[in-house]
Amino acid sequence: MGRKLIASNKKAKHDYFIENTYEAGLVLTGTEIKSVRQGKVNLKESYARVERGEVFVYSMNISPYDQGNIYNVDPMRPRKLLLNRAEIRKIDGILQQQGLTLIPLGLYLNEKGIAKLDIGIARGKKLYDKREDIAKKDQRRELEKDFKVKNLFCRKSCKMTSNCNVKSREDRVYF
Repeated sequence: MGRKLIASNKKAKHDYFIENTYEAGLVLTGTEIKSVRQGKVNLKESYARVERGEVFVYSMNISPYDQGNIYNVDPMRPRKLLLNRAEIRKIDGILQQQGLTLIPLGLYLNEKGIAKLDIGIARGKKLYDKREDIAKKDQRRELEKDFKVKNLFCRKSCKMTSNCNVKSREDRVYF
């Protein structure tokens, strides 16, 4: 079965340089895990903090379970993350540096059906860094598009005749 992705924080890769990632368990109530299995989770604007030797995630919205009635809890409540003590100390030491933060990257269910949260130590991007990333993506898309068009044209029209600009089968690139 593998991992079943429930929610991902796509904006995180756009706004931050991810330096290191960790996998953490979540402390959830019964109705919260049912909402997670239904996919009612939002990771946007969420962040994590180390407090008194424990890691908590804030602003992670888990919508109330429809049939939960009185057992539903506050959707925006802080939730404890389960990490080894050594990992927490390591994360806390790294976060003491200027400009680093701890953000959730994705929430998934593992093979046993347990909710896991990928968290990353991140450094904020400046506006010019974002522009560079967008320019690189556009350039890569253009190259892929050009290769695709050339190969389609070469395969359909020339069929390795004398008017083909690719002289041998080894020179031809296939996707």
